[in-house]
Amino acid sequence: MKHTVIAALLGSVVFAAAPVFADVPDFPHLETVGVGEIIAVPDMAEIHVQVVVTEPTAAAAKQASDKAVASFIAKLKKAGLSDKDIQSANINLQPQYLYQQGKTPELTGYQASRSVTVVVRELPMLNGLLDSALNEGINRINNIEFKASNMEALKAQARTAAIKDAQAKAKAVAEGFGEELKGVWQISYMEQQPIRPVMYATARAMNDGVGESYQNAQITVTDRVQVTYKISR
Repeated sequence: MKHTVIAALLGSVVFAAAPVFADVPDFPHLETVGVGEIIAVPDMAEIHVQVVVTEPTAAAAKQASDKAVASFIAKLKKAGLSDKDIQSANINLQPQYLYQQGKTPELTGYQASRSVTVVVRELPMLNGLLDSALNEGINRINNIEFKASNMEALKAQARTAAIKDAQAKAKAVAEGFGEELKGVWQISYMEQQPIRPVMYATARAMNDGVGESYQNAQITVTDRVQVTYKISR
């Protein structure tokens, strides 16, 4: 007599237990999750930097932040970067107050901030561009996100690996329980956020000799697919 086996293996393969899918089939079946992971060496990066200044007046704060951003963008263009790889955000201007108990808040000045995002397509340039940012008045390096220019190909490789992983798991588990796969009943796929980038938080070492360290990162591209198979003895 055919029956449904209930088992859980490492949280990723189950026989009709705690179904992953919304529709639960009324026949013996096996649900499996395939995961694909591709590790690649990045050949480009996206940097997110910011200038934050405080001045006595709103006009002075705006002027100081605009000057830093304009100077940095000029250096970027001089280095050969194109307009499409440079994005500068609008200004954020906020009054600053001194709060003391029992007293009316006292206006002490204005803080202006602007962010710049830069796509660096040649990694050997990265450290020099970060130095330029600091030299031109940019005072915050929020993060560095490493990427690969062939991302679509890496996604396709990860997807293929996930499919093969699901198939291999299903076959091995079914055979282990003396069952036989009788075709796919349902496939559930949602594209993953594929990049787990290496990031450097604010103000990482800008000392001499660190340039090469920005070229030793790795990125991981992942994908997953859920499949329900029909089974029988």
